[in-house]
Amino acid sequence: MANTISTIPFKGTAEQAALLDKVIAEQKGKAGCLIPVLQKAQEIYGYLPVEVEEKIAEGLDVSLEKIYEVVTFYAQFALNPKGKYNVSVCLGTACYVKGSGKVFDKLKEVLGIDEGGCTSDGIFSLETCRCVGACGLAPVMMINDDVYGRLVPNDVAGILEKYKN
Repeated sequence: MANTISTIPFKGTAEQAALLDKVIAEQKGKAGCLIPVLQKAQEIYGYLPVEVEEKIAEGLDVSLEKIYEVVTFYAQFALNPKGKYNVSVCLGTACYVKGSGKVFDKLKEVLGIDEGGCTSDGIFSLETCRCVGACGLAPVMMINDDVYGRLVPNDVAGILEKYKN
């Protein structure tokens, strides 16, 4: 997933901030506490915007650079919010050979976002994966838990339309 800075403004709540403060207070000073704090922060916010990273850095007395290093190293962490519907295109060998790259390019065009991005309305986010275990249906994409197979680029707009309402 691309680790670009989100263009969607951060909208944290006081309740979320209080939950994060509690997590930081419980973990501060414990060896190896950074990753568990980041995991909880991502549970609270859904992703790890720079505002949250700064709060963690200050609370744990860790450099922002160290936090960014950890967040960008581990695939479990997201710098960008996820949409209500997370669209994931398989770029594994079977899917790629059957045209998933073209399906992915069409998704980027229709949604107006790149990999790791989220539409400004918060409806869709877009990512790639390496295999969903449905090679017989190649090329495959998933929208949340819904699997779509044997796709061609012209299928994209119609499928996305189902989720807009």
